[in-house]
Amino acid sequence: MPYTVALTGGIGSGKSTIANAFAALGVPIIDADVIAREVVEPGSAALQQIVERHGESILTEQGALNRARLRKIIFQSPDEKTWLNNLLHPLINARTQQLRALSTAPYVLWVVPLLVENGLQHQADRVLVVDVDEATQLRRTIQRDGIDRQQAQNILSAQATRSARLAAADDVINNGGTPDEALPQVAALHQRYLALAATQQD
Repeated sequence: MPYTVALTGGIGSGKSTIANAFAALGVPIIDADVIAREVVEPGSAALQQIVERHGESILTEQGALNRARLRKIIFQSPDEKTWLNNLLHPLINARTQQLRALSTAPYVLWVVPLLVENGLQHQADRVLVVDVDEATQLRRTIQRDGIDRQQAQNILSAQATRSARLAAADDVINNGGTPDEALPQVAALHQRYLALAATQQD
């Protein structure tokens, strides 16, 4: 199993930008959000179970999962959220482990937006937090998603606090500036992770 660095950060912190910078250096990316979409693709057993629980109205006209409708359901019902998590988390975890096992790279970057919220820190060798201040998070989220300030604030409030994420961090990238300003930080951490991975393999 390759050395695993978990990348996390709050909404609007620029996780994708940082992950792409690591990918440009040849680091394999395992993205929890991508896997979460894969396990409920049309024809999957998980999607069938969701349909059995919530009816055909949970599907789009194309037969895919209506994410907005499902989000609304689980937002209003903690029990439904628990049921969904119990269904999907084992599938997501199994696929994640499979991808890690298949990798021949010195290390992989495991992108997990809700790493701290779901208590998954222990599954990584190292935790990298992409950090920005809350004002920047709000501004970026409003611009990117076309939502109002209150909606953005609600999303932030539902996530782990900045201090909780930083408490779980082994490394921190300050991503409050332009994307290019973070590149030297990525390059330096890449060398550190290669060295740590080599030590682990010795």
